[in-house]
Amino acid sequence: MKRKLLSALVLAMFSAGAQAQKVSDDVVKIGVLTDLSSIYSDVAGQGSVLAAKMAVQDFSKDGTVLGKKVEIVSADHQNKADIAANKAREWYDKDKVDVIVDLVSTNTALAAMEVAEQKNKITLVSGAASLPITNEKCTAVNVRWVYDTYALSVGTAKAVVKQGKKNWFFLTADYAFGAALERDASEVVKANGGKVVGAVKHPFPGSDFSSFLLKAQASKADVIALANAGADTINSVKQAAEFGIMGSKQTVVPLLMFISDIHSIGLKNAAGMYLTEGFYWNRNDKTRAWSNRFFMQHKRMPTMVHAGVYSSVLNYLKAVQAAGTDETAAVMKKLKSTPIDDGLFKGTIREDGKFAHDMLLLEVKKPSESKTPWDYYNIRAIIPADEATQPLSASKCKLIKKS
Repeated sequence: MKRKLLSALVLAMFSAGAQAQKVSDDVVKIGVLTDLSSIYSDVAGQGSVLAAKMAVQDFSKDGTVLGKKVEIVSADHQNKADIAANKAREWYDKDKVDVIVDLVSTNTALAAMEVAEQKNKITLVSGAASLPITNEKCTAVNVRWVYDTYALSVGTAKAVVKQGKKNWFFLTADYAFGAALERDASEVVKANGGKVVGAVKHPFPGSDFSSFLLKAQASKADVIALANAGADTINSVKQAAEFGIMGSKQTVVPLLMFISDIHSIGLKNAAGMYLTEGFYWNRNDKTRAWSNRFFMQHKRMPTMVHAGVYSSVLNYLKAVQAAGTDETAAVMKKLKSTPIDDGLFKGTIREDGKFAHDMLLLEVKKPSESKTPWDYYNIRAIIPADEATQPLSASKCKLIKKS
C-alpha cells in the first residue's frame, strides 16, 4: 500500500511538472501595444493597460495561469507602423511575449499582425477598425475583438439613411482606416437608396478642418459623414459647431465615435448624434459593475477599446488554462471553439478571426436627459451579431473554406 501511495504521489508530481513545462519560458507574457501619447491615447492608452491588468486579477487572485506568473508589459507605437512592427519583433524574439493586445489604429495592427504571423505568435486586436484585418489581411493567429468598419456602417449609416437623409458627403482621414470606413459606409448608403455626392481627405492626424468642412457645407449634402476617429473626430465636430453646421439642415454623422469623445465634445454639441459601439458602460448591471471598478482607478469610464482589451486578455487566459499550454495553435483552437460570455461581450470567434457579437445603435442624449455623470446614450437598437458581421460568403480571408 505504501509503495502504491508513493507511486501515485510521484506520478502526480511528474504530471504537475509536465504541465508546468508547457508554459514557455515559465511565464505567460502579454504585451499591450497601444497609443500612449497621441491621437488615440484617450480611446486606448493607459486605460488599455489598466484593463489588461484587471483581466489578470479577475482571472486569478495570485496572477498566475497553469501555476506560472502572468506578466503585463506595455509600449507606445505612436500610431506608426514601423515602430509597431519593430516593437512586436523585439517583444516576440527578445522579451518572449506570447500575445500582443489592443493595437489601436489600422496601420499598427496590420504591421504587428504580419510579424506575429511570421513568428507564430498571437495578436488580439481591440482598437483597429478596418475590415481587411479579418478579410484579405486575416491571419490564423489573430482575433479582432470589438468592432470593424462593416459593423459601424451597418449600424450608423443604415439608421441615418432610413431617417430620410439620403445625400452624403465624406470627410475622411487619409490612411487605411479612413478609406475603409468611407468605402463600407458608402456601400451601405447606396444599398439603402442614398447617394454619395462628394468626399474630401484630410491629413492624419489633423488639427484644422475648416477648409474641409466648408467644402462639405457647400455641397448641400444632407449628411457630413466623419470617416475619422479620436481627436480628429472631436476637432471636426467642435469646428463644425463653430461654423454653424451643427443644428443646421445638414447633419454631422461621426462613423466612429467613443464615449471619451462625447465627454470631450460635451452633450450640448453632440446631442442627437447617432453612433455605433460594441460596448456601453451603462447597458446593464454587469457592465456597470465592471465599469465602476475601472472608473475608480482610471477616473474615466471605459471605451469599447478598453472593454475589448479586458475581454480579450481574460478569454486568452481561459484558453491557455483550458489548453494546458500557451502554445499558439492550441490556444487559438480553444479560443475559436469556446463561446464567449464574460459579462461585457457575448458571442463566438469565427474561422476568419472575427469575434461576432451584438453591436449597439446609440443616440447621444440631450443635456436634460442625462441623469448621472457619463450617462450619455440612449440605446436605440441592438444590432444582432449576424447582421453586424460581414457574411463569410463575402469574405476574402484565406482561412475560409469555400464550397
